[in-house]
Parts: sequence; structure tokens; C-alpha cells
Amino acid sequence: MSFTELGRHVGLSTSAAQQRVRRLEQRGIITGYRADIDPVAAGRALSAFIEIQPLAAEHQDRAPNYLASLPEITSCYSVAGDASFLCLAQVGSAEELDELLTRIRRELAVNTVTTIVLRTAFRHRPLV
Repeated sequence: MSFTELGRHVGLSTSAAQQRVRRLEQRGIITGYRADIDPVAAGRALSAFIEIQPLAAEHQDRAPNYLASLPEITSCYSVAGDASFLCLAQVGSAEELDELLTRIRRELAVNTVTTIVLRTAFRHRPLV
């Protein structure tokens, strides 16, 4: 939104809103901006969370770089628990998801547990 809209929304003048945003950027609180892409319009209507469980510790170090190289993986988190990583994948079909899982299992020697997203209640909610 524009600084005028932002100021109106939070009760500040346009210049005060712009100054506040600049200070938040300088302090590293605002770290960047992104475009929201509609996964359906992009041909990737199927979302799935993939838990990655290592079979051998030596493959775990390679996982982040390999997963980052896969365009279907849109987010990846190192987590505590049974899994080492939790990833969000955006694919076009169940067949594409199956192919992605096969590649991940083969390349990293891991087990995967997959949860398919049926509906998104909300996403990318900003911290306030």
C-alpha cells in the first residue's frame, strides 16, 4: 500500500508513516518486500507440508542446499522432533508431488511424511 494509505490506516500523516517505515527498515525490523503470487494462477494449486526424517546423519548436512535447489520447495525449516526439516511444497498435481518426494528420498536418503493442504485459513500474517 502507499504511504498515504498506510498513514490513514494507522492514524499518521503520509510523511510520518514514511519516516516510521524507513526507521523500521534501518533497524532491520522490516527486512524486505515480496510479491504475493497466486499458486493456482501459477499452475501450482497443490500445497503440501513435507517432514524430512534422516536415515543417516551424513546426508543431513546436504539437505538445506539440495532442498533450496528445488523450485517446488517454497519454505524449509530446521525443526526439533522426529523430523529434521519441515518444508512447504507447491506443485501442480498429486503426480508432481509424488515425483518430488521420490527425488528427495533418493537424493537425501530420507523418509518423508507428507500432509496435503486442503484449504488455507490465512498465510503470511504480519507480526504486529
